[in-house]
Amino acid sequence: MTRPAQKSPIIDDVTRLSGADKAAIILLALGEDHHKLWELMDDEEIKEISQAMSNLGNVTASAVEKLIVDFVGQMSNTGSLMGSYDATQRLLNKFMSEDKVEGVMEEIRGPAGRTMWDKLGNVNEGVLANYLKNEYPQTVAVVLSKVKSDHASRVLSALPEEFSLEVVMRMLRMEPVQKEIMDEIEATLRREFMSNLARTNKRDSHEMMADIFNNFDRQTENRFLAALEERNRDASERIRSLMFVYEDLQKLDPGGAQTLLRVVDKEQLGLAMKGASEALRDLFFSNMSERAAKILREDMEAMGPVRLKDVEGAQQLMVNLAKDLAAKGEILLADGGSEDELIY
Repeated sequence: MTRPAQKSPIIDDVTRLSGADKAAIILLALGEDHHKLWELMDDEEIKEISQAMSNLGNVTASAVEKLIVDFVGQMSNTGSLMGSYDATQRLLNKFMSEDKVEGVMEEIRGPAGRTMWDKLGNVNEGVLANYLKNEYPQTVAVVLSKVKSDHASRVLSALPEEFSLEVVMRMLRMEPVQKEIMDEIEATLRREFMSNLARTNKRDSHEMMADIFNNFDRQTENRFLAALEERNRDASERIRSLMFVYEDLQKLDPGGAQTLLRVVDKEQLGLAMKGASEALRDLFFSNMSERAAKILREDMEAMGPVRLKDVEGAQQLMVNLAKDLAAKGEILLADGGSEDELIY
């Protein structure tokens, strides 16, 4: 005889939830687009949160909303930040040696890379050159011999000409470097350069939340922003100003608009433009051939009424495509609150 299926618990009160439960709910709400958050966890953290996630049951919309609003509110406080860099370091210092803490925090700080030389390869050549120009040419020669040749060439180009020629001469005459000297150079880079770089490059929490909010559907986005506004108006306005939304695409210049039009699916383009302003429609139509614009207008008319959810999904797709193009360096995207034009 089969047992009756147990009813899943319904979670509405978040005050009694464990930290793992809260993390599981937020990660479920964020969805698959934020899989990189999982990559930052170790195996034990993944197991703990996965276990909590599998046992959650039903979570009400109000519980999810309260958790995320609390999360944003805590990050927006002028006092200590939940999960901040400094708080993590203070905690680790209580039960780990200074050397071990430094090693852990270096991995958190980035730039991404397994070794010091990997990390240097991800540092902007101008920033690295600005630091190295104050070092001995022999030291710079050792550093540049350890990074990839294409990155070394860009750093050399950014150094003062006379100094860079001296570095080149040292590299040509370079002999194998003793391990002790190499370890000392690496330790100095870690202590004096990478740690300072990380502290100046820490990402603003409002920028992170703007990216997360950008991936909500319009209804969820508006709900969270309204709830956050009641609790912390300044944080809500800051996040709203940093968000990049579909209508911001009207800042594209003709070249940028044409680049985006080449990669977007035409059916999705038509759906997105059903909900676009006249200014944005004019931008896209004016950057198509007369024949393509005529066909698109006919397709949009033939669609008839469309669901708001489908329009918002198509618009978010175009925003994501624009961000991908920006990541490849094909267009530059201004922040949602910026008055700067997008530059192709």
